Amino acid sequence: MNADKRRKIFERLQKANPHPKTELEYTTPFELLIAVMLSAQATDISVNAATRHLYPVANTPEALLDLGEEKLTEYIQRIGLYKTKARHVIQTCRMLVELHNSQVPQTREALEALPGVGRKTANVILNTAFGQAAMAVDTHIFRISNRIGLAPGKNVLEVEHKLMKVIPKEFILDAHHWLILHGRYICRARTPKCAECLIYDLCEYPQKSTV
Repeated sequence: MNADKRRKIFERLQKANPHPKTELEYTTPFELLIAVMLSAQATDISVNAATRHLYPVANTPEALLDLGEEKLTEYIQRIGLYKTKARHVIQTCRMLVELHNSQVPQTREALEALPGVGRKTANVILNTAFGQAAMAVDTHIFRISNRIGLAPGKNVLEVEHKLMKVIPKEFILDAHHWLILHGRYICRARTPKCAECLIYDLCEYPQKSTV
């Protein structure tokens, strides 16, 4: 895909949704961190359902440590892998208190040192909470990047590096959200809604449906 097509893709996505945002509900960087940790292999809907009850009770590292792992599992037990996630959340809260003055760190290295926080989660926090140029490649973004020819790659890291290189700088901060939303609701895995796609004519997917 050439640079002109890529620019047109993001111009259209921006025009359709000038101020995209995550569908996870949060009010602080810490709440976002916990929500993203809980969202691995789970839907944003299920995470929001849990945090709507959890955050009024405990939404700081200290409060979650006081709540404890056993009580935390009661709030998140409908989320996949909840036992492992509860353990990681409590361990992360302890590290934030002991090493970071209860604040969410603003570097990838420090974020990835937290239990249960990988590169994708770190990139979400850097981008969404702190406004840094970072690209969190989830299954939606990986699929779209390969399917439409935007930034083909064999693995998520390769796709991430390509996207950071080829997306025009003025779109980089919001590109993560645009691509996720497009993949979630339009360019879906099994039945992409080509008839509703605003970048249909720019897409290079050889099997796209005729509209």
